[in-house]
Amino acid sequence: MAGQSVEDAVSSTERSEADRVTDVARKPKEVLEFLEIQAGMKVLDLFSGGGYYTEIIARAVGEHGVVVAHNNQAYIDYAAESLGGRFSEGRLTNVERILAEANELVLPANSFDAALVMLTWHDFYYVDEENGWPEIDQGLVVGELCSALKPGAILGLTDHVALSGTNPSVTAQELHRIDPEQIRKDLESGCFHFEGELDALRNTEDDLTQPMFAEGIRGKTDRVVYKFRKVAAE
Repeated sequence: MAGQSVEDAVSSTERSEADRVTDVARKPKEVLEFLEIQAGMKVLDLFSGGGYYTEIIARAVGEHGVVVAHNNQAYIDYAAESLGGRFSEGRLTNVERILAEANELVLPANSFDAALVMLTWHDFYYVDEENGWPEIDQGLVVGELCSALKPGAILGLTDHVALSGTNPSVTAQELHRIDPEQIRKDLESGCFHFEGELDALRNTEDDLTQPMFAEGIRGKTDRVVYKFRKVAAE
């Protein structure tokens, strides 16, 4: 599978119809171009879920690139239907899949050109022990990302917006949203420098008070797209 432009990867006729429908809301061409995904890269897809972004990135980085698709057990169970066909019959052979709870994630040092955390940073503040989602140590995970990314590497993320100043534990638990300033606080306290925002997924008609899966707003939430870069050690 030769590397492609992000546009060509999104346009691939080998992608499923379900993914193509999802493209309308997620605008993967604009998002992944903003995050500088290119052929030959090694990319981490953290909490990759059903693999929607994993597949596009895998096609973009091509046979000389690698995508490491991470999930924990809760996401494996939740996304079982999507994952069932995603990697069947030799599809996406440049994808390495890893299973680990966030606090137990161990990644090779200085090995990734980019890492993506798509619609899941709020999950770092979510807790549901009974259903397999233990409390996550955000600082521990940020430290692991700092170690795993190469100097100058991109960390990109999207997430559902919560009202400014709200408690991330409350908004994550009740709404599956997060205040964007909390994301910046978490990452800029580590090795990452904020580089910019893409407004392609913003929606000013979202009042930010409903759960992201509520009828009428699911797929249309106000979402930030942030780009950070790992600062080279002095």
